[in-house]
Amino acid sequence: MRSQEFKGDDIHMSQRPLPQGGSSYRGDSGNASGPWWNPRYWRKRVWAAVIVVFLILVVVIPVAVTQTQNSAYPNYSEVSYTLRETYEGENFFDQFDYFTGYDPTGGFVHYVPREQAEQLNLTYASSESAVLRVDTSVGPQDEPNASTGRFSVRVTSKSTYDNGLFIFDVKHTPFGCGTWPALWLTDHSNWPDNGEIDVMEAVNQADDGNQMTLHTTSGCNMNVRRRQTGESEHSNCDHSSNANAGCGVQGPDESYGSAFNDLGGGIMALEWRDAGIRLWQFARSAIPTDITSRSPDPSTWGTAAADFPSTNCNIGDKFRNNSIILNINLCGELVYAVYGDSGCPSNCTDLVANNPEAFTDAYWELGRFDVYQAA
Repeated sequence: MRSQEFKGDDIHMSQRPLPQGGSSYRGDSGNASGPWWNPRYWRKRVWAAVIVVFLILVVVIPVAVTQTQNSAYPNYSEVSYTLRETYEGENFFDQFDYFTGYDPTGGFVHYVPREQAEQLNLTYASSESAVLRVDTSVGPQDEPNASTGRFSVRVTSKSTYDNGLFIFDVKHTPFGCGTWPALWLTDHSNWPDNGEIDVMEAVNQADDGNQMTLHTTSGCNMNVRRRQTGESEHSNCDHSSNANAGCGVQGPDESYGSAFNDLGGGIMALEWRDAGIRLWQFARSAIPTDITSRSPDPSTWGTAAADFPSTNCNIGDKFRNNSIILNINLCGELVYAVYGDSGCPSNCTDLVANNPEAFTDAYWELGRFDVYQAA
């Protein structure tokens, strides 16, 4: 029989003492190591793999989040609307208050009270339409003259709104050098905290179409997925950025001014709900039958002219307690910003003060305004 004597290097591996600190074994090197979960014992290629994975996570996760946000879109599900209020006929202006005094945005106008507006024929209404216009009677030789600003009108609805569907029948839009008219909604006493929605706005000859814009406090952006036919301009709605340009959408040339008026005007429809704010414009010859029958259904109207979804803007928080406002400003901040490139004569204040005939087209003619609320 063979001898049972063993030398030390012949002892079975299981009988060898384990290295202090663990029982791992690095098979490819023949040397024992620490536990796998302890980074102190990781080899270089393990560290390299960990760094690669970390970098992938740092890059991929934010990109995925951004792409998800950019592809998100609110649920504009069908809403049933009920007529709440109508502005129409000879009593059209009874539902508005007249703002009086100088323009808050630096315009070269005197906004006059109702009695003076009616005396100067600046506001009047019939069963078919209501008109709001700029004075064209005062010339440079008159006393008083327009050397400190021309007479105009700004009216604010007595009713306020937190949402709704608004149907505005607009037969004629004001235009002409030096003009800055607007149909808009805001809470004048709490601007910009309660937001501003510009439904129709243009300056000077207005031959580049209607601009639809939101103005808000910080935290409202439109750099998201949108469905609209208009052309987006700035995406940040914050009034403190881009010199209060807001987040605007430009309509086609025929959406405002002489081109719009020559076609008999049309309908501006504004839907304001928590999911978002959308605006449509319909030519006089293409008004949907559900609007004329006063049973509007925006889900059947197709792509909006302007779409301001709630994806990156809390609509319910940014917009509330708004009134409908109609005005025709002259000169002012927005006009001054573009007057030099407008092709208009002289300078804005000289034109306004000395040329009443320049404002014969500076008037709104309006049909019925209907305001609906979700049933």
